[in-house]
Amino acid sequence: MSEPLLKNIALLIDADNASHHGIDPVLTVLAELGQVNIRRAYGNWAKPALHKWNTITHRFGLQPQQQFDLTKGKNATDMAMTIDAIDLLYAGKVDGFGIMSSDSDFTPLVTRLRQDGLIVYGFGSAKAPEAFKTACTRYIDVDKLIDTTKEGYEQDAKPVDEDLIDLLGDAWRAASRDDDGFAKLQEVGQIAGNRSSFDVRNHGYKRLSELVRANDRFKLERRADGQLYMKRLR
Repeated sequence: MSEPLLKNIALLIDADNASHHGIDPVLTVLAELGQVNIRRAYGNWAKPALHKWNTITHRFGLQPQQQFDLTKGKNATDMAMTIDAIDLLYAGKVDGFGIMSSDSDFTPLVTRLRQDGLIVYGFGSAKAPEAFKTACTRYIDVDKLIDTTKEGYEQDAKPVDEDLIDLLGDAWRAASRDDDGFAKLQEVGQIAGNRSSFDVRNHGYKRLSELVRANDRFKLERRADGQLYMKRLR
């Protein structure tokens, strides 16, 4: 039996608007989707601010894309990334994208890519505009992602906000439940993700099971089939 083909993922980096510290965990997340065969970082590489990016391009297989500042106040990087993304879309050889930026200018691009059924993960700061976050299939706070991947990391015990509890509760109600009211945790997570750009790593947890277990609004149990099931208590 032949092995299934891995999906082809493209990572496009707005180096002017992204931290080089996040590249390793970002690539690890994208590996969940497939092979990140296209890795391009855009910016004016003559700028001292991009020196750190320049030192890691070979290590992570990034292809630098030079964009000169031809006009003051105009961002040629955004335009170049958008053109390349659309070219890749119409070539039909990419199954998903990672956009590493916090710039709301990429919101129309993300929306267009998703209209063609492509998965788009956004990676940036917590302060990125909400429109860009929600346009993405997933939007992941890079600073939180870096923290959760550190060796010896201990998750924050901060309370989960009511909006997130409601999101998970709504996803639980929409999922298939047994006679005792339990639904598969995996299905709940998928429904929550489809309804928003929710990603558990933005809340200081590595796994959805850890977040649910830490909250007394839900009950979590592992069944004989090896899968986790959850139920909302209140």
